[in-house]
Amino acid sequence: MERLRVRMGAPCATMAAMPRRRSTETAAAPEAIGGELCSRVRQLRAERGWSLEALSQASGVSRSMLSQIERNQANPTLAVTLRIARAFGISLGDLITSPGASSLVEVIRANDHAYHYRSDENCCIRTLSPLHLEKDVEFYEVRLQPGGALRSSAHFKGTREFLTVQKGRVRVQSGTDQEDLDPGDSASYRADVEHALFNVGRGDAIVFLVDIYA
Repeated sequence: MERLRVRMGAPCATMAAMPRRRSTETAAAPEAIGGELCSRVRQLRAERGWSLEALSQASGVSRSMLSQIERNQANPTLAVTLRIARAFGISLGDLITSPGASSLVEVIRANDHAYHYRSDENCCIRTLSPLHLEKDVEFYEVRLQPGGALRSSAHFKGTREFLTVQKGRVRVQSGTDQEDLDPGDSASYRADVEHALFNVGRGDAIVFLVDIYA
């Protein structure tokens, strides 16, 4: 499901957002998730009798990347992992959750690129939500360079977004309505229409964004 499209002076790639997830499993360490992922991909591919080429065609992920993932030699992005899960017809959580994890505290490290949708010199969008939980709420950190914008097409009917500005000055647009926000300001707005965020300040802007689905 495509939700957010980033434009930061030069166009950025469309961001595919996470599916809704429901689970009581707790998160494993990144190393454990990587090992579990490579085993799960090999297992699921064997169960279906698929070659790497078949999985590549079904997922849109290159054969070489899939081979590296299965040998635990690559740390795939969230978008790549999601494509693989969809190719198998399962949820993201079913693909990456490591059984037996017991910690009641889940940590998402700031430098864990598995949670980054987009990270370059112009923009950074990462999820602050655990990847293995089915839910109707998604939590993101969005960083916009001066003059940057995050434009989104309409989400599912009834979807709303809640935004808080941590740094910078941001303009929020929902349909034909818009408001300017300063640090500490919050806004809620319809996200089932076209909507956008604009950095209208002189410096970087950082916002925390929550999507809530009806």
